[in-house]
Amino acid sequence: MLDITGLSVAYGGLRALSGVSLLVEEGQFVTVVGPNGAGKSTLFKAISGIVRPEAGGIRFAGEDLLARPAAARAHLGIAHVPEGRQVFKNLTVRENIEMGAYPEAGRQRWAETLERIHSLFPILAQRESQLAGTLSGGEQQMLAIARGLASAPRLLMLDEPSMGLAPAVADMIFDRISQIHREAGLTILLVEQRVAEALELADRGYVLETGRIVLEGPYQTLLSDDRVRRSYLGIGEED
Repeated sequence: MLDITGLSVAYGGLRALSGVSLLVEEGQFVTVVGPNGAGKSTLFKAISGIVRPEAGGIRFAGEDLLARPAAARAHLGIAHVPEGRQVFKNLTVRENIEMGAYPEAGRQRWAETLERIHSLFPILAQRESQLAGTLSGGEQQMLAIARGLASAPRLLMLDEPSMGLAPAVADMIFDRISQIHREAGLTILLVEQRVAEALELADRGYVLETGRIVLEGPYQTLLSDDRVRRSYLGIGEED
């Protein structure tokens, strides 16, 4: 479904991504992990069209994404839930969700999608008339995911959904993301620093460091790698 080949991105002469290649098959859950500054968010911005690569290619469902403006990519079925949630704080919960439904698929499937969102996140139904800026951090993250789901996407991209959340709230968010994938079969691409949880959910994982993919494979392969165990899971050789 999503095929990235040799992707390179630079900001003001500083290279953020170098020759990144990544494949997401339809229905898969794929996770990208790595330290701060590795280029994870830049990867998402290149897919959604916020930044322009200097080299490489991105194809989605057979379409050349680099030939499409950013605004058109949502209509192809790509939903990007950005780092830091970025809800519209002066709009209500319901209005935020409606903003996500502007692609044609979102409008056509609005009733069923809204019902699904309220099933996943009942608090959003209870607070639909409340301003988004008055919600807690966890509730805003639920709302950001709901806004992405409102477009009825084929690919849901989640950038650091646990950032700034208490552990119990982050666990709940991960449970809901897993539920979305399991019950709806939605293709998910996740960027996350909670490496153990993120990889455990995934069919396949990629480790991104200083703008390069340094390791890839299924969960068990990555979990057994000494570099991943030591650097990301805090498991030393003596363990």
